[in-house]
Amino acid sequence: MPRLVEYIEKIADLPLKDSYSREELLTQDFLLANEGRLAVYYCTHNEYVNPDAKVFIVGITPGFQQMSKSIAVARSLIEVNYPVSLIPYLCKREARFSGILRNHIIEMLDELGLQKWLSLESCAQLFDENDNLLHTTSLIPYAVFNDGKNYTGHKPSILKNNMLLGFLKGYFEPQAAMLRNTLVIPLGKSVEEIMRVYASEGLLEERNILFGFPHPSGANGHRLQQFTTNKEKMKNTIKSFFQANIKDN
Repeated sequence: MPRLVEYIEKIADLPLKDSYSREELLTQDFLLANEGRLAVYYCTHNEYVNPDAKVFIVGITPGFQQMSKSIAVARSLIEVNYPVSLIPYLCKREARFSGILRNHIIEMLDELGLQKWLSLESCAQLFDENDNLLHTTSLIPYAVFNDGKNYTGHKPSILKNNMLLGFLKGYFEPQAAMLRNTLVIPLGKSVEEIMRVYASEGLLEERNILFGFPHPSGANGHRLQQFTTNKEKMKNTIKSFFQANIKDN
C-alpha cells in the first residue's frame, strides 16, 4: 500500500479546495524529515510508478505548487470515497510538473521531435491520453524546502547531504533500475549530475540519457540558450535510442 495510507486522515482534515497555502501544508502533520535549513514534506503524487513507460522524466523535487496540487487532488478524491490504492495515479496525472513547467517541457520535447518517434501529434499527449508511455518522478519524491524556499539541488548538493541521499537511495534508485531501458530525461544540471554518476556505476545506460535538457522553470534565464546549444545533440540521442529499440525488437 502507498504511504498515502498514513496521511489519509490528515489530508481529510484539510478544507476541500483547489489549492492550499504554505501555512496549511508546511506543518508538523506533513513534515517527514528535517536537517539544518532543509525540510522534507509529504505529498501524494510520486507514489505511482509506471514500469511500462518508454519515456522517463526526472526532476529534482516537487515544488510547493506541485505539492499543493497533488494534495488538493487527493483531498477531492477522499471526499468521494475513491479507493485509496488508486489515488496516487490520479494525483500523479494531475500534479506532475503542473503549470508552466509542463508547458515548457512539452514545447521543448516537441521541438526535438520526440512525438514523431512515439507516433504522437504532440508530447502533450504524454501527459494526457497517452500517459501509459510516460513515467515522471523526482530524485527526492517529496517536497524539499531550503529556508522555506523550493530546493533547487544546490547548497547543499543531494550527493553531499545524508538525509537527501537516504531518500535518493530508498526511492529513486529502485525506479531507475526498473526503468533503465527507457529514454531518461533529466531536468537541468543538478539532475544530470546524478544521472552521470548512475551511468558510471551502471545503474543507468548513458546512451539512453538525454543530456543537455534544460530545467524548464520560467526562472531559468539560460533555458533557451542551453536548449539551442544542445538541440542537435539531443535530437541525435533520441534518434539513436529509438533506432536501437527498433533493432532490438
